[in-house]
Amino acid sequence: MSEQERIRIGELTAAAGDTNSGASVELPVVDVLTGRGFVTGKSGSGKSNTASVVIEELLDAGYPVLIVDTDGEYYGLKEEYELLHAGADEECDIQIGPDHAEKVASLALEENVPIILDVSGYLDEDVADELLRETARHLFTKEKKLKKPFLLVVEEVHEYLPQKGGGGETGKMLIKIGKRGRKHGLGIMGISQRPADVKKDFITQANWLVWHRLTWDNDTKVVGRVVDTEYQEAVSELADGEAFLQTDWTEVDVRQIQFRRKRTFDAGATPGLDDFERPELKSVSDSLMDDLETISEEEEQRESELADLQQELDKKVAKINQLEQDLENARDVSNAARQLANAFSRGDVASTPEEVEARLAAKNDHIEELEARVDELESDLDDAHDYIEQLEAENQQLQESTATIDFDDEGQSVVQASFPTGDGGTAAFEDTDEQRTSAPEDADAQAVADDADAAAIDTGATGDGAGSDSAGAAGDDLDAESVLAYVRNEPIASEVSEAAERAHVGESAQRAIVEEIAADGPLSAATIADRIDVQVQYVWSFLSELRDRPYLVRNAQSEYAFDLDALIACGQRVEEDVDGLDELLEQFDA
Repeated sequence: MSEQERIRIGELTAAAGDTNSGASVELPVVDVLTGRGFVTGKSGSGKSNTASVVIEELLDAGYPVLIVDTDGEYYGLKEEYELLHAGADEECDIQIGPDHAEKVASLALEENVPIILDVSGYLDEDVADELLRETARHLFTKEKKLKKPFLLVVEEVHEYLPQKGGGGETGKMLIKIGKRGRKHGLGIMGISQRPADVKKDFITQANWLVWHRLTWDNDTKVVGRVVDTEYQEAVSELADGEAFLQTDWTEVDVRQIQFRRKRTFDAGATPGLDDFERPELKSVSDSLMDDLETISEEEEQRESELADLQQELDKKVAKINQLEQDLENARDVSNAARQLANAFSRGDVASTPEEVEARLAAKNDHIEELEARVDELESDLDDAHDYIEQLEAENQQLQESTATIDFDDEGQSVVQASFPTGDGGTAAFEDTDEQRTSAPEDADAQAVADDADAAAIDTGATGDGAGSDSAGAAGDDLDAESVLAYVRNEPIASEVSEAAERAHVGESAQRAIVEEIAADGPLSAATIADRIDVQVQYVWSFLSELRDRPYLVRNAQSEYAFDLDALIACGQRVEEDVDGLDELLEQFDA
């Protein structure tokens, strides 16, 4: 790529007061691909057209881009260009999920495939958010090695980088790309119709900005602060497609230009009364889809196998519970029979010696039958426990058969995987881009911490883990020690230990995780891992094992907390069960 290579986007307007009015306006390709751009303007002012013009010019020059499409309006580019349209809708070339993120990044960077990542069709916003986050993460990591100029385009960037609130893990990833992506070759262009709602750090650190027509006072004030006060009122008078262009690489700070119309179909235009005719769109090659479809098929098969194993597991657990209940009943009857036999032998019951002897023999026979039944039930119970352990081992091996990719604070990929060794065990390998001892990005962490302190974040529980109003606030009704007391009582203590064992978490780490949530919940898995110095995947795995229990809930920010009402209810049920057993024994004694 030539450092002098440029793309044409429009021309200077007469209103600019420049003797070169009407002259062509060009942008340097390297600065667009690797820099931080911001395009804004109210609806209908031309911001999406401007983004499409830049993308068309880059595609014409042979440079692929990845477009995060939040409204499903960029597929019109396929009228002229061969792009991979991936998302959740049937109109996409292929339906994908977060498991495809690494392959999407590889296609874009390593195979030069332009991609529209259409997140508009996902019913579950968490899935769309995870897909974008993981794709951006893989782009950042791969670019550290490739050093290849590449542009990530993000529509409605205020949804991921809000001025109020931290923006979550996805926002942190996009901020990292904005701050550190340039030196690796990874640039970002954010688009929004409300600059007042976009994180100010992103706008003020952008090295090229396009200001289309804005009319809301809060938005025009941003223009006054970032550009100059003389443009604060002028920005509301701009015509459609007209904008103030502000760049770091020109002597003129601000130029007023008219962007050209994009050549491809405008899928984002407001529908009118005219007939709508979808253009003929270019299709991608079948070979390009093979790897993505294989990932989808493998995921479906894995989910099916896990569902089958879970069903078998549930059946065996139900059988064990029934056997344990039968065993307990048999023991109670046996004890009652012994008490009655002893009463006869002591003469406590007024009967003839022959009657006592006959009844005693009958009771002894019945006791022997009950003891034989107890032995039989205990044998069945042992068999059931062995089988359940086998199922859990198979389930664990299946989940660990696929590599788990995590990243340290420097964005390095950490691949952990296990595979069968052929002798019934497993072997493990670990591959990292750099040493685990890489220093964390203090500046990024501090910026995120400052954002979090500056805004109140809604921590309401969502449908996947809804708890009572007391969830996550140990101090509302009980202090942390009281919460821990409930957690350490049976049967919760056993369930917590079993979850830790399934997640391969040691006793000390298990205790530390529980204590952190009890003291300061709600907390995210990443926050807990950082506090207790345990890898985040183990914290997440342990908490995931407990997610089906009513006393552990997760809110919209993926933060975990104990539900105090559920803890108390569980303790009450145990007390009621004990009281019920005591009453049963008293009945037998009577």
